[in-house]
Amino acid sequence: MQTSQALPVLGACMPISALRQHLDWLAADRRDLELQDFTDAALLNGDWRARVAEAKALLGAYSGRLGIHGPFWGFTIDSRDVDVQALVARRMDQALDAAAELGADQIVIHSPYTTWDHNNLDMGLGGRESMLDCAHACIGAAVKRAESLGIVFVLENIEDRDPMDRLRLAQSFSSPAVKLSIDTGHAHYAHVSTGAPPVDYFVRLAGEMLAHVHVQDADGYADRHWAPGMGTVNWRAVFAALRGIGADPRLNLELREKADIVPGAKTLEGMGLAR
Repeated sequence: MQTSQALPVLGACMPISALRQHLDWLAADRRDLELQDFTDAALLNGDWRARVAEAKALLGAYSGRLGIHGPFWGFTIDSRDVDVQALVARRMDQALDAAAELGADQIVIHSPYTTWDHNNLDMGLGGRESMLDCAHACIGAAVKRAESLGIVFVLENIEDRDPMDRLRLAQSFSSPAVKLSIDTGHAHYAHVSTGAPPVDYFVRLAGEMLAHVHVQDADGYADRHWAPGMGTVNWRAVFAALRGIGADPRLNLELREKADIVPGAKTLEGMGLAR
């Protein structure tokens, strides 16, 4: 068993409204933090600077790695509609503005790959290439801007059945500003319900490109966002895979009930997997 100091340190995802009750836990071990307010288009179109100022006042001297969840509602990053492409580009710019003002260096965005894509992209020639072209049209300019800001977009699996699709998309940008995220509950859903590989395969196939993980338990049927131990994710296999990939991803508990964050972390600590 690894010593406690060698174990990976868990962070968490939360809205700014939940920060105060978790500040001591976050600060004590310089835990990673992902703020989730900036998914909201109304906020991004409005006074997001006031929300950033609120967060900065609460965080004070916090020195962990800080990221945000970027916008995703109502669009995909591979839209073929030129008007929607312009909207996606604007949303990514807004997320970059907020992250830069906050001092965050990572933005989570959603993979465009669906279960339908898995079954249909290879039915005709050019389907995969067209999808990549549309993704570049949507977020290519934002990726270039992210490079100049020192911010990294991480692509989170949603419906992805083949982990390699998202990896190829990330690699197609040839940029240090695009890496991978894995949501353990989404991967477990895809494994149980759509025939995807198990979660630890997602981790191993991401390899050194893995920069972020949403840690959540699930039953393979729905996107539960339960605390570890409540579902059927094989945590020992997941953390064994993490130890073998040569990366240092942020391991952020993304739980529906924010009161479960510390107990969920203690469950994994009790298993000797993290601290």
